Amino acid sequence: MSPILTATRLNSSPGSPSCNPAAHRYTLSARDNKNGGEAADQQYAERIISDFKNKVVIVTGAGRGLGRSHALEFASRGARVVVNDLGGAVDGTGTGNTAQAVVDEIVDAGGIAIANTCSVAEPQQAQAIVDDAVTAFGTVDIVVNNAGILRDKTFANVTFENFQAVLDVHLMGSVYVTRAAWPILSAKQWGRVVLTSSGSGIFGNFGQANYAAAKMALVGLMNVLRLEGGRKGIRVNCLAPGATTRMTQNLDRNRGRPSSVSPAVLYLCSENAPNGIILQAVGGSYAIVETRITSGISLGEDVTYEEFLSHVDELIADDEFHPHADRLR
Repeated sequence: MSPILTATRLNSSPGSPSCNPAAHRYTLSARDNKNGGEAADQQYAERIISDFKNKVVIVTGAGRGLGRSHALEFASRGARVVVNDLGGAVDGTGTGNTAQAVVDEIVDAGGIAIANTCSVAEPQQAQAIVDDAVTAFGTVDIVVNNAGILRDKTFANVTFENFQAVLDVHLMGSVYVTRAAWPILSAKQWGRVVLTSSGSGIFGNFGQANYAAAKMALVGLMNVLRLEGGRKGIRVNCLAPGATTRMTQNLDRNRGRPSSVSPAVLYLCSENAPNGIILQAVGGSYAIVETRITSGISLGEDVTYEEFLSHVDELIADDEFHPHADRLR
């Protein structure tokens, strides 16, 4: 029976309130698979997909919910996974050992993973996430930006501090981690990056101005990175997921299991991944979300306001998705 590689943290304490980038070092050690021996090894090996075998994958916010599901799926297919999670509450406060718990799950199933408790919201700590991947596994191939927090309030009541905190994690956290990995992906002329957007940003959701602003900003980021990265073999896509997790438990409907979203993530990170799409995955249903422009109307450069108003109904009728389009046709 072949030994299973596991990760042991050196010189750092999981769940510590702050991440000291200089203290994060990992070593890989071998131990026997205690759950099933050779039969378990064989069952695990049969699930490995060549797209992900030995790929080094960073999943942020992987201690629970969607991120945990993504990490488990990558690991089950032979990837070497950096499970990043600060371990805090939904609002981003506090710390915990959730990342190590997921690593333990992966290792017990015969996979390879390391835990990382850095915050994506700080550039140096984001760099430490990537540095840990390189120290433990030698490189980075795939970055799944999943970390997120909620501080919901109506626009009139949200504080600037809470608005900024959400931007710092969702938007800037994705920027910091992706930027830290970008030189590595560029040098090898291959990489996959997933940015986690949301229907709240694309379509809007009451009381989530900060969250929606961050999530739609990620679409703009993707639109540029797909162009810049496409020349270097880096494909960048957005995921718009929906699942029942800590962050959605107060909603009045079941949005499905996180595991139903992970197949979409793996597709976006596969050898044949697209470049520059928004893939919605909710409760086992999947769709491509598109930013579109109608055929429009042409009124000439000398048009007046009054002339423009006289053609507004025609303009709206051209948009098949506008709620009044049918009435105006």
